[in-house]
Amino acid sequence: MIFSEIIAECEFRFSRSGGKGGQHVNKVETKVELIFVPEKSEGLTENEKILLKEKLANKLTQSGELIIRSERYRSQSKNKEDALVKLKKLIESSLKRAKRRKQTTIPKAVKERILQKKKIQSEKKSRRKKIDL
Repeated sequence: MIFSEIIAECEFRFSRSGGKGGQHVNKVETKVELIFVPEKSEGLTENEKILLKEKLANKLTQSGELIIRSERYRSQSKNKEDALVKLKKLIESSLKRAKRRKQTTIPKAVKERILQKKKIQSEKKSRRKKIDL
């Protein structure tokens, strides 16, 4: 995966952002929407495209677009950088392989301790029962 190629394939849309900024908010389009289509990307291998499609299924639109919004900052350039950072983190986390779980066994001493506790609990309950004479 070459991230510089992926950046070149991204489309940006800008709109007016809410929040702080006073009159400035009403004049400047600082909100950034980054649109990336993993299916058409040339910076990803076929396996990476399949993995992204599976892992990001709930984040993709029906047309297969990944839309990332950023309006954290008052500056359009900072929001653009923030959206790119979000995209990079999202792609990296999606492509990271999960570690295989090492199967472990319960130690013998622990099993014995569990059985001992069960035996004590059983004795307590058996002492509560009424004895019919």
